[in-house]
Amino acid sequence: MKKYLSYFSKGEWALWCGSAALILLSHCLFGQGDSLTLIASLVGVTSLLFSAKGNPLGQLLMVFFSLMYGVISYRRAYYGEMITYLGMTMPMAIVALIAWLRHPFQGNRSEVAVNRIRRWEWLLLIPLTAAVTAAFYFILAWCGTAQLPLSTISVTTSFLAVYLTFRRSPWYALAYAANDVVLIGLWTLAAAQQREFVSVVVCFAAFLAGDLYGLVCWRRMARRQAQLR
Repeated sequence: MKKYLSYFSKGEWALWCGSAALILLSHCLFGQGDSLTLIASLVGVTSLLFSAKGNPLGQLLMVFFSLMYGVISYRRAYYGEMITYLGMTMPMAIVALIAWLRHPFQGNRSEVAVNRIRRWEWLLLIPLTAAVTAAFYFILAWCGTAQLPLSTISVTTSFLAVYLTFRRSPWYALAYAANDVVLIGLWTLAAAQQREFVSVVVCFAAFLAGDLYGLVCWRRMARRQAQLR
């Protein structure tokens, strides 16, 4: 047991406990008995902590989070979020899980080998992201998605995040952080009409902290791995 507890640093435990405490508090104050949102939020922040350490378990937990978040989004008619997470984030989390397991750092399956994306791939990613964004805009408009502009931007940031996660780039965390900011705005609008969604806003605020920490960890991990190769 001590071995598993020591896997995370004191700072990481503090980050997780602080995030979980805020989520639990917001659920008690505004959740109105919505256990699915509570469970999804706790699974999500746990996923981010494992992902920050390059552990493939983070991607497995993201699969479960995506399923639950898809249901939550459907309830609010945020069809963009539902389609994005069920049709893109969840499948890509599965692909990323396989990629991370296939590329362990020096045989250590609890730490993925960090990849450096070349310039040509970044240039290719720009039109690819634009095409995905344009396609989803018309799909979401046809579905009658609430808050269409923000929902479309969420698709853009989500696509960048899942692609960079699959490619094992440290910048995946920055893309997810940008997505968190968009989702905080999206669910704040929902919370203005239904207080129960305040807990979702708090969830993504905790995600923002986790993703920014993930960026720091991956940059540090990339430097360490480069020295050991």
